[in-house]
Amino acid sequence: MTNQPHPLSPETLSRRADFCKEIALSAGKLALEGFERQSRQGAHVGRKGPQDFLTETDGTVEAHLRARLKEAFPEDDFLGEESGGTVTSGHVWVVDPIDGTANFARGIPHFCISIAFVVDGVIEIGAINAPAMDDLYFARRGAGATRNGLPINTAGTDSFDAACIELGWSNRMPQSQYLAVLTGMLDAGANVRRAASGALGLAYVADGRSDGYVELHMNAWDCLAGLLLVQEAGGATCDFLGAENALSEGAPVLAATPAFAAQLGAISGIPLANAGALRTCAV
Repeated sequence: MTNQPHPLSPETLSRRADFCKEIALSAGKLALEGFERQSRQGAHVGRKGPQDFLTETDGTVEAHLRARLKEAFPEDDFLGEESGGTVTSGHVWVVDPIDGTANFARGIPHFCISIAFVVDGVIEIGAINAPAMDDLYFARRGAGATRNGLPINTAGTDSFDAACIELGWSNRMPQSQYLAVLTGMLDAGANVRRAASGALGLAYVADGRSDGYVELHMNAWDCLAGLLLVQEAGGATCDFLGAENALSEGAPVLAATPAFAAQLGAISGIPLANAGALRTCAV
């Protein structure tokens, strides 16, 4: 997908933005009901692969989002983690019904719903709802990022040895490559953590709760809303959709406060969008 002008008017995008908030909240209600039921009853948890979990709630939430979006905007395409989809129109809703399913399945409230609207290769709208924590993150391109309606910004941390970076893990990448990036971050002085929800990891960079997020491979439904949040909160990111077949096959992800983006790019080998505009911090 390439960045090209799109025909959707500001009014049309505004309707989708308002609807995105609405369905993020309704999906969050379903997810929270499933989480509470899972915690009480210990319902069966399936697996799609190594460390790749699936619950009944994943399907329920995605079906809800697909149906609501199809009813409201039948001309838009839909791409979901669980049910897939095709992209033919140039504008598509990209949805992860439960990001952080491993946490969800074990009664850990660090999970979310992620919804992004993409037009001709540009992320226009993004919402991340963490219902167990009552946090709704939202961004519209050019209009800033918010948590529960209040503006958010990336952190003001100015030294790498005071930075807290989240490093996501993917079994698609060699363990040696993951460990090399981890070692590079630790050697540079950062505190490195992993909380098992990439979408929330990106939202936390936008909200100043982390200084950066790196993952060597992410799927589009995990990261598009979060990348827009970081951009609109003043952070720097990679050009995810600029990578070949990223929407269908995924790509590396980097997002950070601008002070650390260049260093994280060098350590991880992930190129940044507009890298020339970034300043270098002390390490």
